[in-house]
Amino acid sequence: MALEDNKDKQEAEDNKATRPEESDDDNEDDNAIPLGPQCSLKEQLEKDKDDESLRKWKEQLLGSVDINNIGETLDPEVKFLSVSIVSADRQDMVLPIPEDGKPHGLWFTLKEGSQYRLKFTFQVSNNIVSGLRYTNTVWKTGVKVYSTKDMIGTFSPQLEPYTHEMPEETAPSGFMARGSYTAKSKFLDDDQKCHLEINYTFDIRKDWA
Repeated sequence: MALEDNKDKQEAEDNKATRPEESDDDNEDDNAIPLGPQCSLKEQLEKDKDDESLRKWKEQLLGSVDINNIGETLDPEVKFLSVSIVSADRQDMVLPIPEDGKPHGLWFTLKEGSQYRLKFTFQVSNNIVSGLRYTNTVWKTGVKVYSTKDMIGTFSPQLEPYTHEMPEETAPSGFMARGSYTAKSKFLDDDQKCHLEINYTFDIRKDWA
């Protein structure tokens, strides 16, 4: 009887792990570390202004930001402009990101076994965004097959867009790997604010589209 109970328990855990609606990143808010109250960029610069090392660190982080033109906004605004698929096998594939985060139809096709990197282009305004990170979950026929979380970094507001390349990845290959996938990507910061969520579909084929 004990063996049967263990088997039933294991099957329940396996079924839970494959449900798309219960992806790892959906529960991140439950584990969030409470941070101190937000303050505007001007207020941050006023804090600890007598501490020489902190002042220099803030100046290095902010770079050429015009403090007189940033206002008193507390929340940073991060606008993602595009994502590029960078591979030695082909020219960069630049994919504009719709404002609603929902590309229509098939968004892109990957060549099986290819090595590639994702490169994000984005703008930061109003305030410093701290601990910006990327999460991505992929399903095939309703079963979660891949999940990743990667840190992008901390960025000060500036007029020019930032670009950031993710670590290199290798697309799966073989008959079982080819086909259509659905995916959800999120960009969150240390305050658990989601700056963008993208829901999309893509294919893995024998060759690039």
